[in-house]
Amino acid sequence: MTTSASLGDTAARGPSVLFVCIHNAGRSQMAAAYTHHLSGGEVEVRSAGSAPAEEINPAVREALLEEGIDISAERPKILTTEAVEASDVVITMGCGDTCPYYPGKRYEDWVLADPAGQGVAAVRPIRDEIRQRVSVLLSELGVDPR
Repeated sequence: MTTSASLGDTAARGPSVLFVCIHNAGRSQMAAAYTHHLSGGEVEVRSAGSAPAEEINPAVREALLEEGIDISAERPKILTTEAVEASDVVITMGCGDTCPYYPGKRYEDWVLADPAGQGVAAVRPIRDEIRQRVSVLLSELGVDPR
């Protein structure tokens, strides 16, 4: 649950969400892309990884292209304290204890299959589950998913 101070800040500038996984090449990238896409830019979105990969998982990129979302310009990024501090909501996806915790932030851990090393057929159900979870999150944040 966000604090009342966070809610006031959110109302003034819109909510901000950070998605974190280990490599920042699959799950967190899909969640960030869907959040940006479905919120129409109303949500400030960040994604990062505790041990970023060199590039986005090609099957993830292809699965999102099927939905009309192009993440080819995205690159995996390292998780920073600043990214956590600047976010209202932190969604973790399999990064365990490597994710820093700050009081006053809303945290959720989304248990999802890891798309690493999977083909696009195996990534589609993960993509679809992430889209559903992002839609619920946006509704909880008071943003109508598009």
